[in-house]
Amino acid sequence: MITEIAIVEIVVGKEAEFEVALATAVKTILPQAKGYINFRLTRGIERTNVYTFLINWDTLEDHTIEFRNSDLFVQWRTQIGSFFLNPPQIEHWTTVFKA
Repeated sequence: MITEIAIVEIVVGKEAEFEVALATAVKTILPQAKGYINFRLTRGIERTNVYTFLINWDTLEDHTIEFRNSDLFVQWRTQIGSFFLNPPQIEHWTTVFKA
């Protein structure tokens, strides 16, 4: 399992609208993606228009190849992309240990 961590800055004043659109996208689009496991959203305290997506995938390729090259990704970006102030910063992580 890998974790995709995306830092997303949203247009100020659009946070509530973004959260509704994102919740819909997470519920309707991501479950169709090969290797998708789950999604967690966090929001900044100091900068309330900055969010972090933590998305777990079975493999790196499930995200970077299967999802990113699919119509599901087009649908995903259509649902939420208009809220982005800047392109998301995305990295992939693996668990070293849990305590």
